[in-house]
Amino acid sequence: MSTVLTKPAAQQPKPTARRRLTLAEWMLVVAGILLLVSAVRLITGAHGITSVGQTSTALRLAVPIGLAALGGLWAERAGVINIGLEGMLILGTWFGAWAGVQWGPWTGVVVGILGGALGGLLHAIATVTFGVNHIVSGVAINILAVGATRYLSSFTFEEMEGGTSKQSPPIESITQITVPGLSDAMRDLNDKHWFLVSDVAGLVGGLVTNLSLLTILAVVMVPLSRWVLWNTGFGLRLRSCGENPLAAETLGVNVYKYKYIAVMISGGFAGLGGVFLAEVASNIYQEGQTGGRGYIGLAAMIFGNWMPGGLALGAGLFGYTDSLNLRGGGQNVHALLLLLAILLVLATAWATYRRKFLTAAVAAVSGLVLFVWYLSVDEVPSQFVTAAPYVATLLVLAMSAQRLRAPKAVGKSYRKGEGA
Repeated sequence: MSTVLTKPAAQQPKPTARRRLTLAEWMLVVAGILLLVSAVRLITGAHGITSVGQTSTALRLAVPIGLAALGGLWAERAGVINIGLEGMLILGTWFGAWAGVQWGPWTGVVVGILGGALGGLLHAIATVTFGVNHIVSGVAINILAVGATRYLSSFTFEEMEGGTSKQSPPIESITQITVPGLSDAMRDLNDKHWFLVSDVAGLVGGLVTNLSLLTILAVVMVPLSRWVLWNTGFGLRLRSCGENPLAAETLGVNVYKYKYIAVMISGGFAGLGGVFLAEVASNIYQEGQTGGRGYIGLAAMIFGNWMPGGLALGAGLFGYTDSLNLRGGGQNVHALLLLLAILLVLATAWATYRRKFLTAAVAAVSGLVLFVWYLSVDEVPSQFVTAAPYVATLLVLAMSAQRLRAPKAVGKSYRKGEGA
């Protein structure tokens, strides 16, 4: 008769949690990426990849994506999946333009936020009160927003001078600011094309040139959301509804109320993103101008692992790839092929060190393909440049899937008293 010896429970090895990088380590990573980008720029001669104009355009394109991502964060931290972000963006564009044309841009901002929050309210009624599947409700919101705005435009904008059933009259611009002296200095340094110095100047210059006040407001929302959700009692109760609503209920949390608040705030953020598209990006409402940014925002939120800082990085990445298309970035995308090939070589070495040989093999083959592609062409076809934002979305989600941790109760139905 054999005896199996086991360690006492107290002596069993515990699984080690993945250590988060410190701020200093993140700064080293960013510095390393900047050095690599600067080297690629000098090798390829694609000075546009870190120009002031490229950075400024990328920021402008990242803002609506980031606001949609913030909306998704608030909803999903409370346990509600918000596929309806695209529809709430659409409502924000229409209501923001409708009010902005008549009463000024800042009134448009407020009304656009309320329009997005209205979409959030409808989503909350369907999912929280009536228990409708979150995906089904979100898709319905998207369809409803398209139909409702098209109908409303037919007897509002169509009757205004300069408007049609598919677009609004021009909207008064929101004030833009440029830091005097600093903007010109950064542009001059960027034009010298020095190693690293010009790249840093291009990034800084893009952040201080023609900066809309609405952009500043949107950027402030990222750390503000981080502080509210992780440093206040309100945020703790809201997040508990997304992790374990039954436990939250036993502690006296009104789960319904917090879910409603979270989804309406989610819609408000998406509405603000829609206002940005109508009043800053184009100064006019046009049917279909959201262009799927609600879905890309959802991808940015997932890439960011349901954290404000991470989703801001994701929004910046997608905004940058989109800016390559607007600024005729065939040569720039060609240079980025070399950058990606080098990053994949580094990923191969790291995966080999970690003894993840399958991952290393995939990264090595991918890097080789990109390097051969880079050598075989002088400029990437315009069709690929146009598809770059969506390709980046798929690649980022595929690469980040292994480290993601969604709130435990997200998407699950909840009924008061179920845990009793």
